[in-house]
Order: sequence, then structure tokens, then C-alpha cells
Amino acid sequence: MAIADLYTSGEHRRNLAHFAAIATLASIDGEISSEERSMLDRFAAKFDITESEYKEVMKKENKYPIDPPHTSENRLERLYDLFRIIFSDHHIDDEEMLLLKKYAIGLGFSGEQADKVIEKSVAIFSGKIDFDDYLYLLKH
Repeated sequence: MAIADLYTSGEHRRNLAHFAAIATLASIDGEISSEERSMLDRFAAKFDITESEYKEVMKKENKYPIDPPHTSENRLERLYDLFRIIFSDHHIDDEEMLLLKKYAIGLGFSGEQADKVIEKSVAIFSGKIDFDDYLYLLKH
């Protein structure tokens, strides 16, 4: 059973599943560095992860893979959820960008596709889109 199955709130379950997948990505190369730990702490706060949930996710025997959705729309929805949380403080740093790319690739995007969707998403979430893109988004 996935850790997210233990919780009833749909939004909290999604946040916990995102956090667990991110923690797995951070630990994929073995030990979690102090920079990665700091980033995980920030994500835990953004995702509203409790201390006991954090400890459970971080156990060595717990590895929570990204369960890639089958459709492009569902993959974009997962990225959208993560972007909403990352931008909750109106800022994105280099570590978060690197993690977003790993996450996007884990969801099934190619490296090139991941770069494009992340670039566009950052522009949208940071409010730095040009008028043509703004117009397109409003009309479609």
C-alpha cells in the first residue's frame, strides 16, 4: 500500500505522494546531501507534511516511485500541482528547477519536452508571459 493511501484528504494525499516521489528522487544517488535535505525540508513545509509523515517517507526501506500517468493531460496535471506548491512562496530556485526536470522526466516527458514544459510553466506561474501567449491562454 502506498503511503498516500493512508490519508483521506485528496489534496493532502496528492501532496504527500508528490513529496514521497521527490524524496525518492533526492535519494536516488545514495545519501541525501545537506542541500537536498534542506530542499526536502522546504518542500515538506510547502506540502504541509507532518513530522511523522516526513519520517515515514524518509525511511530507507520506503521508496515511492513516480507513478506516471498514461495521458499527457494527466502528466501536465501532476506538474501543475507541483508548480502550484513550488510557487506558493512566489519564488523558484535552482534546486527546485533541477528537481522539476527530474520529476517531469519521471512522469514520462523526454528531456527536451521537460525543458519546454517547465520553461513555459515558469513563465506562466511567475507572470512573465507575453501578450500573445496571454491571449492564446484566454481564448483556448
